[in-house]
Amino acid sequence: MLIPKVLDNKTKFIIAVAFATWLSFLACSVNVKDHDGDGKSKVDIDTPIGGIHVNEEASAHDTGLSVYPGAHQKPKTDNDSKSANVNISSGFFGVKVVAIEYASDDPPTKVLSFYRNEMKKYGTIVECRTDKHGGDLSVKAGDHDDSSRPVSCEGSNKGDVIELKTGTEDNQHLVSVGPEGNGTDFALVYIRTRGKKEGSI
Repeated sequence: MLIPKVLDNKTKFIIAVAFATWLSFLACSVNVKDHDGDGKSKVDIDTPIGGIHVNEEASAHDTGLSVYPGAHQKPKTDNDSKSANVNISSGFFGVKVVAIEYASDDPPTKVLSFYRNEMKKYGTIVECRTDKHGGDLSVKAGDHDDSSRPVSCEGSNKGDVIELKTGTEDNQHLVSVGPEGNGTDFALVYIRTRGKKEGSI
């Protein structure tokens, strides 16, 4: 999976420890829940200069996109979460990522048709091909001169996975659609970044 795959328990623990150590001289609050009552992992770090919040609980509403009719969210397997809600905020930069992976019994062509229509509300849609979910993802923070550049295809534009993208490199919606057996595996993603010169996300 595109974003959540990197947010396994080990990664979240490393983020929490590294950030807490770096800010150990400041008054800060660190709360790491490996598994909450619902089996979801969560990391909350708050300091006077910013915070990191990583949660396996995410909703399609937070991505700004609807769930394809009849699709179901893929369950967590081992340490591989199929959803994530990440928010990193400080006076220097900010990143918000919401990603959820779903499965449908319908073929990719039908899922793609639904999201081509769904994503029109965000502007021009760019279609890219890749060999894996997130294979054509490009993100830049607001301080980069080209952060407000419209999204585009960055890779070889070959493969079985089709990614629909709208927006700019610092504020984008993405749907990644690929075949899975006779059905479809797809991910809904929202990414927003900001640089030091911008306000909060």
